[in-house]
Amino acid sequence: MIHAAKAKQDKMAHRFLSIWFKNLVTDWLALKKPALAQLPFVMAASHRGRMVVTSVSHLAEKQGIEEGMPLVDARLIIPGIQVIDDQPDRATKLLKALAEWCSRYTPIAAVDGVDGLLLDVTGCPHLWGGERPYFKEIILRLRGSGYNVRGGMADTIGAAWAVARHGNISPLIEPGQQRDAIYPLPPTALRLSPETREALFHFGIFRIEQFADLPKKALYRRFPQELVHQLEKALGTRDEYLQPLESPVPYHERLPCLEPILTATGIEIALQRLLHQLCTRLEKEGKGLRSAIFRCHRVDNHLQQLEIGTTRPSYNGHHLFGLFKEKLPSIEPALGIELFTLHAPIIEPAKALQEMLWGGPAGLEDIQIAEWMDRVIDKLGPGSVQRFLPAAHHWPERSQQLAHSIADQPDTTWSRRQSRAIRILAVPRPIQVTAPVPDYPPMSFRYQNKLHERRKAAGPERIEREWWLEDGEHRDYYWFENQHGRRYWIFRSGWHSTDKQSQWFLHGFFG
Repeated sequence: MIHAAKAKQDKMAHRFLSIWFKNLVTDWLALKKPALAQLPFVMAASHRGRMVVTSVSHLAEKQGIEEGMPLVDARLIIPGIQVIDDQPDRATKLLKALAEWCSRYTPIAAVDGVDGLLLDVTGCPHLWGGERPYFKEIILRLRGSGYNVRGGMADTIGAAWAVARHGNISPLIEPGQQRDAIYPLPPTALRLSPETREALFHFGIFRIEQFADLPKKALYRRFPQELVHQLEKALGTRDEYLQPLESPVPYHERLPCLEPILTATGIEIALQRLLHQLCTRLEKEGKGLRSAIFRCHRVDNHLQQLEIGTTRPSYNGHHLFGLFKEKLPSIEPALGIELFTLHAPIIEPAKALQEMLWGGPAGLEDIQIAEWMDRVIDKLGPGSVQRFLPAAHHWPERSQQLAHSIADQPDTTWSRRQSRAIRILAVPRPIQVTAPVPDYPPMSFRYQNKLHERRKAAGPERIEREWWLEDGEHRDYYWFENQHGRRYWIFRSGWHSTDKQSQWFLHGFFG
Protein backbone atom coordinates (compact mmCIF):
# COMPACT_ATOMS: atom_id res chain seq x y z
CA MET A 1 0.00 0.00 0.00
CA ILE A 2 1.39 3.40 -1.00
CA HIS A 3 0.49 6.14 1.41
CA ALA A 4 -0.62 9.47 -0.09
CA ALA A 5 0.12 11.63 2.96
CA LYS A 6 -0.30 15.37 3.12
CA ALA A 7 2.31 17.24 1.12
CA LYS A 8 3.10 19.68 3.87
CA GLN A 9 3.93 16.83 6.23
CA ASP A 10 6.40 15.17 3.84
CA LYS A 11 9.91 16.22 3.05
CA MET A 12 9.08 15.68 -0.62
CA ALA A 13 5.52 16.45 -1.73
CA HIS A 14 3.78 13.52 -3.34
CA ARG A 15 2.80 13.98 -6.95
CA PHE A 16 0.20 11.86 -8.71
CA LEU A 17 -0.71 11.50 -12.37
CA SER A 18 -4.19 10.37 -13.39
CA ILE A 19 -4.68 9.12 -16.96
CA TRP A 20 -8.19 8.80 -18.38
CA PHE A 21 -8.79 6.55 -21.39
CA LYS A 22 -12.03 7.95 -22.75
CA ASN A 23 -12.56 5.21 -25.36
CA LEU A 24 -10.21 2.51 -24.10
CA VAL A 25 -11.66 -0.70 -25.54
CA THR A 26 -12.79 0.75 -28.86
CA ASP A 27 -9.44 2.47 -29.36
CA TRP A 28 -7.71 -0.85 -28.74
CA LEU A 29 -9.99 -2.64 -31.20
CA ALA A 30 -9.36 0.03 -33.84
CA LEU A 31 -5.63 -0.55 -33.40
CA LYS A 32 -6.13 -4.26 -34.07
CA LYS A 33 -8.48 -3.63 -37.01
CA PRO A 34 -7.47 -0.33 -38.65
CA ALA A 35 -10.55 -0.32 -40.89
CA LEU A 36 -12.71 0.38 -37.82
CA ALA A 37 -10.91 3.67 -37.18
CA GLN A 38 -12.91 5.30 -39.98
CA LEU A 39 -16.29 3.92 -38.87
CA PRO A 40 -18.59 4.65 -35.92
CA PHE A 41 -19.02 1.44 -33.95
CA VAL A 42 -19.94 0.27 -30.47
CA MET A 43 -19.37 -2.76 -28.28
CA ALA A 44 -22.37 -4.29 -26.53
CA ALA A 45 -23.20 -6.96 -23.96
CA SER A 46 -26.33 -8.44 -22.45
CA HIS A 47 -27.56 -6.76 -19.25
CA ARG A 48 -30.77 -7.75 -17.50
CA GLY A 49 -32.19 -9.34 -20.60
CA ARG A 50 -31.36 -6.62 -23.11
CA MET A 51 -28.34 -5.53 -25.11
CA VAL A 52 -26.59 -2.45 -23.73
CA VAL A 53 -23.75 -0.37 -25.18
CA THR A 54 -20.60 -0.97 -23.11
CA SER A 55 -17.99 0.92 -25.17
CA VAL A 56 -18.30 3.66 -27.77
CA SER A 57 -15.87 4.65 -30.50
CA HIS A 58 -14.86 8.29 -30.83
CA LEU A 59 -16.88 8.79 -34.04
CA ALA A 60 -20.00 7.16 -32.55
CA GLU A 61 -19.67 9.30 -29.42
CA LYS A 62 -19.59 12.47 -31.52
CA GLN A 63 -22.95 11.49 -32.99
CA GLY A 64 -24.61 11.17 -29.58
CA ILE A 65 -24.19 7.55 -28.55
CA GLU A 66 -23.22 7.00 -24.91
CA GLU A 67 -22.14 4.08 -22.73
CA GLY A 68 -25.02 2.42 -20.93
CA MET A 69 -27.48 3.27 -23.69
CA PRO A 70 -29.76 0.44 -24.93
CA LEU A 71 -28.47 -0.92 -28.22
CA VAL A 72 -31.88 -0.34 -29.78
CA ASP A 73 -31.58 3.41 -29.14
CA ALA A 74 -28.05 3.46 -30.56
CA ARG A 75 -29.34 1.90 -33.80
CA LEU A 76 -32.01 4.58 -34.02
CA ILE A 77 -29.35 7.30 -33.85
CA ILE A 78 -27.03 5.63 -36.36
CA PRO A 79 -28.92 3.07 -38.50
CA GLY A 80 -26.70 0.18 -39.49
CA ILE A 81 -24.01 0.99 -36.90
CA GLN A 82 -21.50 -1.81 -36.52
CA VAL A 83 -21.90 -3.70 -33.24
CA ILE A 84 -19.19 -5.92 -31.73
CA ASP A 85 -19.77 -8.29 -28.83
CA ASP A 86 -17.92 -7.21 -25.71
CA GLN A 87 -16.01 -9.58 -23.43
CA PRO A 88 -15.98 -9.36 -19.64
CA ASP A 89 -12.81 -8.04 -17.98
CA ARG A 90 -11.34 -6.92 -21.32
CA ALA A 91 -10.90 -3.34 -20.05
CA THR A 92 -9.18 -4.54 -16.88
CA LYS A 93 -6.74 -6.68 -18.84
CA LEU A 94 -5.91 -3.78 -21.13
CA LEU A 95 -5.34 -1.43 -18.20
CA LYS A 96 -3.02 -3.91 -16.50
CA ALA A 97 -0.95 -4.14 -19.68
CA LEU A 98 -0.84 -0.35 -19.93
CA ALA A 99 0.15 -0.07 -16.26
CA GLU A 100 3.07 -2.42 -16.93
CA TRP A 101 4.03 -0.24 -19.88
CA CYS A 102 4.04 2.79 -17.57
CA SER A 103 6.74 1.16 -15.45
CA ARG A 104 9.24 2.89 -17.74
CA TYR A 105 8.10 6.19 -16.21
CA THR A 106 7.44 5.21 -12.58
CA PRO A 107 7.69 2.01 -10.51
CA ILE A 108 4.29 2.67 -8.90
CA ALA A 109 1.28 2.29 -11.21
CA ALA A 110 -2.28 1.25 -10.38
CA VAL A 111 -5.44 0.45 -12.34
CA ASP A 112 -8.19 3.02 -11.72
CA GLY A 113 -11.62 1.53 -12.36
CA VAL A 114 -12.31 0.44 -15.93
CA ASP A 115 -11.04 3.50 -17.77
CA GLY A 116 -7.99 4.93 -16.05
CA LEU A 117 -4.56 4.61 -14.48
CA LEU A 118 -3.06 6.23 -11.39
CA LEU A 119 0.68 6.80 -11.19
CA ASP A 120 2.72 7.91 -8.19
CA VAL A 121 5.30 10.03 -10.00
CA THR A 122 7.04 11.45 -6.93
CA GLY A 123 10.70 12.06 -7.76
CA CYS A 124 10.38 10.92 -11.39
CA PRO A 125 9.78 14.04 -13.58
CA HIS A 126 13.29 15.44 -13.13
CA LEU A 127 14.63 12.51 -15.19
CA TRP A 128 12.75 13.99 -18.17
CA GLY A 129 13.68 17.60 -17.49
CA GLY A 130 10.68 18.57 -15.35
CA GLU A 131 6.97 17.90 -14.92
CA ARG A 132 5.82 19.45 -18.17
CA PRO A 133 8.14 17.44 -20.47
CA TYR A 134 7.42 14.35 -18.37
CA PHE A 135 3.65 14.78 -18.64
CA LYS A 136 3.88 15.58 -22.33
CA GLU A 137 6.02 12.51 -23.02
CA ILE A 138 3.50 10.13 -21.44
CA ILE A 139 0.30 11.65 -22.83
CA LEU A 140 1.60 12.22 -26.36
CA ARG A 141 3.11 8.74 -26.41
CA LEU A 142 -0.28 7.21 -25.59
CA ARG A 143 -2.08 9.42 -28.09
CA GLY A 144 0.47 8.53 -30.72
CA SER A 145 -0.29 4.87 -30.05
CA GLY A 146 -3.94 5.49 -30.91
CA TYR A 147 -5.57 6.08 -27.51
CA ASN A 148 -7.84 9.04 -26.77
CA VAL A 149 -6.48 10.11 -23.37
CA ARG A 150 -6.51 13.01 -20.94
CA GLY A 151 -4.32 13.47 -17.90
CA GLY A 152 -3.96 15.48 -14.73
CA MET A 153 -1.11 15.90 -12.24
CA ALA A 154 -1.50 17.16 -8.69
CA ASP A 155 -0.49 16.64 -5.06
CA THR A 156 -3.46 14.35 -4.40
CA ILE A 157 -5.06 11.45 -6.21
CA GLY A 158 -8.48 13.11 -6.04
CA ALA A 159 -7.33 16.40 -7.57
CA ALA A 160 -5.40 14.65 -10.36
CA TRP A 161 -8.46 12.49 -11.14
CA ALA A 162 -10.78 15.54 -11.19
CA VAL A 163 -8.57 17.59 -13.49
CA ALA A 164 -8.01 14.69 -15.91
CA ARG A 165 -11.75 14.19 -16.44
CA HIS A 166 -13.31 17.60 -15.84
CA GLY A 167 -10.58 20.24 -15.96
CA ASN A 168 -10.59 23.01 -18.53
CA ILE A 169 -7.35 24.63 -17.39
CA SER A 170 -3.77 23.41 -17.32
CA PRO A 171 -3.58 19.70 -16.45
CA LEU A 172 -0.52 20.39 -14.28
CA ILE A 173 -1.65 21.66 -10.90
CA GLU A 174 1.11 23.42 -9.00
CA PRO A 175 1.97 22.01 -5.57
CA GLY A 176 -0.53 23.13 -2.95
CA GLN A 177 -2.94 24.59 -5.54
CA GLN A 178 -5.49 21.76 -5.68
CA ARG A 179 -8.14 23.91 -3.95
CA ASP A 180 -8.14 26.50 -6.74
CA ALA A 181 -8.11 23.73 -9.36
CA ILE A 182 -11.12 21.74 -8.18
CA TYR A 183 -13.45 24.45 -6.82
CA PRO A 184 -14.84 25.47 -10.25
CA LEU A 185 -15.46 21.82 -11.25
CA PRO A 186 -18.77 19.94 -10.99
CA PRO A 187 -19.39 17.63 -7.98
CA THR A 188 -18.92 14.56 -10.19
CA ALA A 189 -15.21 15.42 -10.18
CA LEU A 190 -15.07 14.15 -6.58
CA ARG A 191 -15.78 10.53 -7.58
CA LEU A 192 -19.19 10.48 -5.88
CA SER A 193 -21.84 7.77 -5.97
CA PRO A 194 -25.02 8.35 -8.03
CA GLU A 195 -27.05 8.82 -4.82
CA THR A 196 -24.80 11.62 -3.58
CA ARG A 197 -24.77 13.34 -6.97
CA GLU A 198 -28.56 13.20 -7.10
CA ALA A 199 -28.82 14.72 -3.62
CA LEU A 200 -26.58 17.63 -4.69
CA PHE A 201 -28.63 18.13 -7.84
CA HIS A 202 -31.85 18.46 -5.80
CA PHE A 203 -30.20 21.25 -3.79
CA GLY A 204 -29.20 23.07 -6.99
CA ILE A 205 -25.46 22.54 -6.45
CA PHE A 206 -23.50 22.36 -9.70
CA ARG A 207 -19.99 23.37 -8.61
CA ILE A 208 -17.74 22.22 -5.77
CA GLU A 209 -17.19 25.78 -4.56
CA GLN A 210 -20.88 26.05 -3.65
CA PHE A 211 -20.48 23.67 -0.69
CA ALA A 212 -16.73 23.17 -0.13
CA ASP A 213 -16.40 25.87 2.55
CA LEU A 214 -19.58 25.02 4.47
CA PRO A 215 -19.18 23.57 7.98
CA LYS A 216 -18.78 19.79 8.07
CA LYS A 217 -21.69 19.39 10.48
CA ALA A 218 -24.03 21.07 8.01
CA LEU A 219 -22.85 18.81 5.18
CA TYR A 220 -23.16 15.67 7.32
CA ARG A 221 -26.76 16.54 8.17
CA ARG A 222 -27.85 16.96 4.55
CA PHE A 223 -25.62 14.62 2.54
CA PRO A 224 -23.93 11.21 2.86
CA GLN A 225 -20.59 11.42 4.66
CA GLU A 226 -18.97 10.26 1.40
CA LEU A 227 -19.22 13.86 0.17
CA VAL A 228 -16.98 15.26 2.93
CA HIS A 229 -14.53 12.36 2.73
CA GLN A 230 -14.04 12.66 -1.02
CA LEU A 231 -13.62 16.43 -0.78
CA GLU A 232 -10.98 16.03 1.94
CA LYS A 233 -9.12 13.47 -0.16
CA ALA A 234 -9.01 15.82 -3.13
CA LEU A 235 -7.79 18.69 -0.95
CA GLY A 236 -5.20 16.53 0.82
CA THR A 237 -6.60 16.80 4.34
CA ARG A 238 -7.57 13.11 4.42
CA ASP A 239 -5.22 10.23 3.63
CA GLU A 240 -5.77 8.20 0.49
CA TYR A 241 -4.05 5.00 -0.51
CA LEU A 242 -2.83 3.75 -3.86
CA GLN A 243 -2.73 0.01 -4.48
CA PRO A 244 0.02 -0.51 -7.08
CA LEU A 245 -0.14 -3.25 -9.68
CA GLU A 246 3.31 -4.34 -8.49
CA SER A 247 4.87 -3.50 -5.13
CA PRO A 248 7.87 -1.20 -5.51
CA VAL A 249 11.15 -3.10 -5.57
CA PRO A 250 13.92 -1.38 -3.58
CA TYR A 251 16.62 -3.12 -5.63
CA HIS A 252 15.93 -1.78 -9.08
CA GLU A 253 18.24 -0.55 -11.83
CA ARG A 254 17.29 1.14 -15.10
CA LEU A 255 19.25 1.99 -18.25
CA PRO A 256 17.64 4.35 -20.80
CA CYS A 257 19.08 4.36 -24.33
CA LEU A 258 19.87 7.43 -26.42
CA GLU A 259 19.14 5.37 -29.53
CA PRO A 260 16.98 2.21 -29.75
CA ILE A 261 18.98 -1.00 -29.33
CA LEU A 262 18.51 -3.47 -32.20
CA THR A 263 21.31 -6.02 -31.79
CA ALA A 264 21.91 -9.00 -29.50
CA THR A 265 25.30 -7.55 -28.57
CA GLY A 266 23.68 -4.33 -27.42
CA ILE A 267 21.22 -6.25 -25.25
CA GLU A 268 24.06 -8.23 -23.65
CA ILE A 269 26.03 -5.06 -22.90
CA ALA A 270 22.96 -3.46 -21.30
CA LEU A 271 22.34 -6.53 -19.12
CA GLN A 272 25.98 -6.70 -18.04
CA ARG A 273 25.96 -3.04 -17.05
CA LEU A 274 22.75 -3.41 -15.02
CA LEU A 275 24.05 -6.54 -13.28
CA HIS A 276 27.31 -4.79 -12.40
CA GLN A 277 25.43 -1.86 -10.84
CA LEU A 278 23.06 -4.10 -8.88
CA CYS A 279 25.65 -6.64 -7.73
CA THR A 280 28.05 -3.90 -6.60
CA ARG A 281 25.31 -2.48 -4.40
CA LEU A 282 24.34 -5.91 -3.04
CA GLU A 283 27.93 -6.83 -2.19
CA LYS A 284 28.44 -3.58 -0.27
CA GLU A 285 25.29 -4.27 1.75
CA GLY A 286 26.12 -7.92 2.40
CA LYS A 287 23.10 -9.19 0.49
CA GLY A 288 22.38 -11.37 -2.51
CA LEU A 289 19.44 -11.87 -4.84
CA ARG A 290 17.33 -15.01 -5.06
CA SER A 291 15.42 -13.88 -8.17
CA ALA A 292 15.87 -11.23 -10.84
CA ILE A 293 13.72 -9.88 -13.67
CA PHE A 294 15.26 -8.30 -16.76
CA ARG A 295 12.81 -6.15 -18.76
CA CYS A 296 13.16 -4.68 -22.22
CA HIS A 297 10.83 -1.80 -23.15
CA ARG A 298 10.50 -1.52 -26.92
CA VAL A 299 9.66 1.64 -28.87
CA ASP A 300 6.43 0.00 -30.08
CA ASN A 301 5.24 -0.06 -26.44
CA HIS A 302 5.75 -3.83 -26.17
CA LEU A 303 7.33 -5.21 -23.00
CA GLN A 304 9.50 -8.33 -22.93
CA GLN A 305 11.06 -9.83 -19.83
CA LEU A 306 13.27 -12.67 -18.61
CA GLU A 307 13.37 -14.10 -15.10
CA ILE A 308 15.94 -16.19 -13.24
CA GLY A 309 16.22 -17.68 -9.75
CA THR A 310 19.09 -18.88 -7.57
CA THR A 311 19.36 -21.56 -4.89
CA ARG A 312 21.23 -19.29 -2.51
CA PRO A 313 21.68 -15.48 -2.32
CA SER A 314 24.15 -14.37 -4.98
CA TYR A 315 25.89 -11.17 -6.03
CA ASN A 316 28.13 -12.88 -8.59
CA GLY A 317 27.41 -10.85 -11.72
CA HIS A 318 29.27 -13.26 -14.02
CA HIS A 319 27.22 -16.22 -12.79
CA LEU A 320 23.92 -14.31 -13.00
CA PHE A 321 24.69 -13.16 -16.53
CA GLY A 322 25.30 -16.80 -17.50
CA LEU A 323 21.80 -17.70 -16.28
CA PHE A 324 20.25 -14.90 -18.32
CA LYS A 325 22.40 -15.57 -21.40
CA GLU A 326 20.63 -18.87 -22.18
CA LYS A 327 17.35 -16.96 -22.50
CA LEU A 328 18.53 -13.79 -24.27
CA PRO A 329 17.87 -15.15 -27.79
CA SER A 330 14.14 -15.07 -26.99
CA ILE A 331 14.26 -11.26 -26.81
CA GLU A 332 13.00 -9.73 -30.07
CA PRO A 333 14.09 -6.07 -30.36
CA ALA A 334 11.76 -5.41 -33.35
CA LEU A 335 11.97 -1.63 -33.98
CA GLY A 336 14.34 -1.23 -31.04
CA ILE A 337 14.57 -1.24 -27.26
CA GLU A 338 14.59 2.17 -25.60
CA LEU A 339 14.79 1.19 -21.91
CA PHE A 340 16.25 -1.71 -19.93
CA THR A 341 15.39 -2.40 -16.30
CA LEU A 342 16.58 -5.01 -13.79
CA HIS A 343 14.51 -5.88 -10.71
CA ALA A 344 15.51 -8.05 -7.76
CA PRO A 345 12.24 -8.78 -5.93
CA ILE A 346 13.70 -11.35 -3.51
CA ILE A 347 16.78 -10.32 -1.54
CA GLU A 348 18.39 -12.21 1.35
CA PRO A 349 21.51 -11.75 3.48
CA ALA A 350 24.51 -13.30 1.75
CA LYS A 351 27.00 -15.02 4.03
CA ALA A 352 30.57 -14.63 2.83
CA LEU A 353 31.98 -18.15 2.47
CA GLN A 354 35.62 -18.74 3.38
CA GLU A 355 37.78 -20.76 1.05
CA MET A 356 38.95 -24.16 2.36
CA LEU A 357 42.64 -24.00 3.29
CA TRP A 358 43.27 -27.75 2.92
CA GLY A 359 40.96 -28.49 0.01
CA GLY A 360 38.43 -30.49 2.06
CA PRO A 361 34.89 -30.98 0.81
CA ALA A 362 32.63 -28.02 1.54
CA GLY A 363 29.40 -29.92 0.85
CA LEU A 364 26.34 -27.79 0.32
CA GLU A 365 28.30 -24.78 1.58
CA ASP A 366 30.35 -24.89 -1.63
CA ILE A 367 29.21 -21.96 -3.76
CA GLN A 368 30.19 -23.87 -6.90
CA ILE A 369 27.58 -26.53 -6.11
CA ALA A 370 24.90 -23.87 -5.70
CA GLU A 371 25.86 -22.23 -9.00
CA TRP A 372 25.89 -25.61 -10.76
CA MET A 373 22.36 -26.24 -9.47
CA ASP A 374 21.31 -22.80 -10.76
CA ARG A 375 22.53 -23.67 -14.25
CA VAL A 376 20.73 -27.03 -14.22
CA ILE A 377 17.46 -25.48 -13.05
CA ASP A 378 17.83 -22.68 -15.59
CA LYS A 379 18.02 -25.24 -18.42
CA LEU A 380 15.57 -27.88 -17.20
CA GLY A 381 13.06 -25.64 -15.46
CA PRO A 382 11.80 -25.11 -11.90
CA GLY A 383 11.45 -28.30 -9.88
CA SER A 384 14.07 -30.18 -11.88
CA VAL A 385 16.39 -30.23 -8.84
CA GLN A 386 14.91 -30.96 -5.45
CA ARG A 387 16.40 -31.42 -2.01
CA PHE A 388 14.70 -33.41 0.73
CA LEU A 389 15.25 -33.21 4.48
CA PRO A 390 14.27 -35.75 7.14
CA ALA A 391 11.14 -34.97 9.12
CA ALA A 392 10.40 -36.02 12.68
CA HIS A 393 7.81 -38.66 11.72
CA HIS A 394 8.08 -42.43 11.50
CA TRP A 395 5.07 -42.74 9.15
CA PRO A 396 6.71 -43.07 5.68
CA GLU A 397 4.64 -40.42 3.85
CA ARG A 398 5.63 -37.82 6.43
CA SER A 399 9.22 -38.88 7.07
CA GLN A 400 10.68 -36.36 4.60
CA GLN A 401 10.00 -32.80 3.52
CA LEU A 402 10.99 -30.65 0.55
CA ALA A 403 13.63 -28.05 1.35
CA HIS A 404 12.88 -24.52 0.20
CA SER A 405 16.54 -23.52 0.05
CA ILE A 406 19.93 -25.16 -0.14
CA ALA A 407 20.70 -23.49 3.19
CA ASP A 408 17.81 -25.15 5.08
CA GLN A 409 18.99 -27.33 7.96
CA PRO A 410 17.22 -30.55 9.10
CA ASP A 411 15.54 -30.79 12.51
CA THR A 412 16.37 -34.49 12.81
CA THR A 413 18.54 -37.17 11.16
CA TRP A 414 17.75 -39.73 8.50
CA SER A 415 16.68 -43.20 9.60
CA ARG A 416 19.52 -45.73 9.43
CA ARG A 417 17.19 -48.65 8.75
CA GLN A 418 18.43 -50.64 5.76
CA SER A 419 14.90 -51.82 4.95
CA ARG A 420 13.56 -48.37 4.07
CA ALA A 421 13.17 -47.64 0.35
CA ILE A 422 15.18 -44.88 -1.29
CA ARG A 423 12.29 -43.76 -3.49
CA ILE A 424 8.83 -43.65 -1.93
CA LEU A 425 5.63 -43.22 -3.92
CA ALA A 426 3.46 -40.30 -2.85
CA VAL A 427 0.42 -42.62 -2.86
CA PRO A 428 0.86 -46.40 -2.34
CA ARG A 429 -0.27 -48.45 -5.38
CA PRO A 430 -2.53 -51.53 -4.90
CA ILE A 431 -0.99 -54.88 -5.90
CA GLN A 432 -2.18 -58.50 -6.08
CA VAL A 433 -0.16 -60.78 -3.79
CA THR A 434 0.31 -64.51 -3.29
CA ALA A 435 1.53 -64.95 0.29
CA PRO A 436 1.69 -67.63 3.02
CA VAL A 437 -0.07 -66.70 6.25
CA PRO A 438 -0.01 -65.05 8.60
CA ASP A 439 3.31 -63.12 8.50
CA TYR A 440 5.53 -64.79 5.91
CA PRO A 441 6.85 -62.66 3.01
CA PRO A 442 4.85 -62.87 -0.24
CA MET A 443 5.76 -65.50 -2.82
CA SER A 444 4.92 -63.09 -5.70
CA PHE A 445 2.98 -59.98 -6.55
CA ARG A 446 1.47 -58.52 -9.70
CA TYR A 447 1.81 -54.81 -10.50
CA GLN A 448 0.70 -53.12 -13.75
CA ASN A 449 -0.05 -56.55 -15.29
CA LYS A 450 3.49 -57.74 -14.64
CA LEU A 451 4.28 -60.68 -12.34
CA HIS A 452 7.17 -60.31 -9.89
CA GLU A 453 8.37 -63.60 -8.35
CA ARG A 454 10.33 -63.71 -5.13
CA ARG A 455 14.06 -64.37 -5.15
CA LYS A 456 14.72 -62.89 -1.71
CA ALA A 457 12.55 -61.21 0.90
CA ALA A 458 12.64 -60.03 4.50
CA GLY A 459 10.17 -58.70 7.03
CA PRO A 460 7.81 -57.78 8.40
CA GLU A 461 8.59 -54.37 9.89
CA ARG A 462 5.48 -53.05 11.59
CA ILE A 463 4.83 -49.29 11.42
CA GLU A 464 1.98 -47.98 13.52
CA ARG A 465 -0.08 -45.06 12.32
CA GLU A 466 0.44 -41.76 14.16
CA TRP A 467 -2.84 -41.78 16.05
CA TRP A 468 -2.49 -38.15 17.18
CA LEU A 469 -2.63 -37.06 13.53
CA GLU A 470 -5.06 -39.52 11.93
CA ASP A 471 -6.96 -42.76 12.42
CA GLY A 472 -6.29 -45.94 10.47
CA GLU A 473 -4.68 -49.35 10.45
CA HIS A 474 -1.03 -50.19 10.94
CA ARG A 475 1.20 -51.53 8.14
CA ASP A 476 3.47 -54.56 7.89
CA TYR A 477 6.32 -53.77 5.46
CA TYR A 478 8.43 -56.29 3.51
CA TRP A 479 11.63 -55.97 1.55
CA PHE A 480 11.14 -57.91 -1.71
CA GLU A 481 13.63 -58.80 -4.50
CA ASN A 482 12.16 -60.19 -7.73
CA GLN A 483 13.58 -62.67 -10.25
CA HIS A 484 15.45 -59.87 -12.08
CA GLY A 485 17.19 -58.55 -8.99
CA ARG A 486 15.00 -55.45 -8.64
CA ARG A 487 13.97 -54.58 -5.09
CA TYR A 488 10.65 -53.24 -3.87
CA TRP A 489 9.07 -52.08 -0.62
CA ILE A 490 5.58 -53.54 -0.15
CA PHE A 491 3.19 -53.72 2.78
CA ARG A 492 -0.01 -55.30 4.03
CA SER A 493 -2.53 -52.91 5.54
CA GLY A 494 -3.89 -54.02 8.91
CA TRP A 495 -4.15 -57.48 10.43
CA HIS A 496 -4.43 -60.68 8.42
CA SER A 497 -7.98 -61.97 8.47
CA THR A 498 -9.58 -65.21 7.30
CA ASP A 499 -12.89 -63.39 6.77
CA LYS A 500 -11.70 -61.07 4.04
CA GLN A 501 -8.81 -60.73 1.62
CA SER A 502 -5.86 -58.66 2.86
CA GLN A 503 -5.00 -55.45 1.04
CA TRP A 504 -1.43 -55.15 -0.23
CA PHE A 505 0.36 -52.11 -1.66
CA LEU A 506 3.60 -51.19 -3.39
CA HIS A 507 5.14 -48.19 -1.63
CA GLY A 508 8.72 -47.77 -2.77
CA PHE A 509 11.78 -48.84 -4.76
CA PHE A 510 15.37 -49.55 -3.77
CA GLY A 511 17.73 -47.92 -6.24
